[in-house]
Amino acid sequence: MTKTTNTLAVALIVKNEAHNLEPCLQSVDGWVDEIIILDSGSTDQTLDIAKQYTDKVYIESDWQGFGKQRQRAQAYVESDFVLWLDADEQVTPELKESILSAINSQQTNTVYYVNRLSRAFGKEIKHSGWHPDWICRLYKTSEAQYSDSLVHEHVLVPSTHQKVYLDGVLKHNTFHYLHEYTAKTNQYIKLWSDQREGKKSSSVLKAISHALFRFIKMYILKKGFLDGRHGLVLALLSANVVFTRYADLWLRDYVKRQS
Repeated sequence: MTKTTNTLAVALIVKNEAHNLEPCLQSVDGWVDEIIILDSGSTDQTLDIAKQYTDKVYIESDWQGFGKQRQRAQAYVESDFVLWLDADEQVTPELKESILSAINSQQTNTVYYVNRLSRAFGKEIKHSGWHPDWICRLYKTSEAQYSDSLVHEHVLVPSTHQKVYLDGVLKHNTFHYLHEYTAKTNQYIKLWSDQREGKKSSSVLKAISHALFRFIKMYILKKGFLDGRHGLVLALLSANVVFTRYADLWLRDYVKRQS
């Protein structure tokens, strides 16, 4: 294990991730100081797998959104730095060395971004706006935290802090099959609408125009066509998600006005 002058925790929020969790934990096992896992009510073998790698496994099943759940998980972290992972992600050896170098660099007022490379339906997606995919995942525990957002939560980076981009990639094994994509995005669509209901207006025209722009952006502007059939399918699926979001918001408002 590489010696560090600062301590490092890995934190995850999970639910029913038995099919993903072990490769994720294997990628950080032995070189981080603690692993924090906050479960929101798994009914599969997630907890059994988690306990093979850490004794810091907690359950908070009163779900209040992704942002709040990450804040809760961070409250259990004792280390100087926290590295956030999702259960379907794995740290590569090059990224590991970049992370260890970063936490020992003694840089102040700094947050660190990692480049995520996602695999969808059996193929790594290198265009379509999916890659490069820089996300803030590493920072001093005492200096930052996640937003309150129900979905699409993000790290609240202090204005005083610089952003450093780490070498290596974070492997992201996202959807294998179409039903996995629809199950996950349906959850996100609801949370997106919940967060904006009564605050944001919508219409059928907005639903169509936003969906069309999403397709053009992903498939043409972000060169999704270079990802082959996968790029086409992902652009169509993403456009459908955008249409459904705005249509759902419009229908909610219509139902409310009719009641």
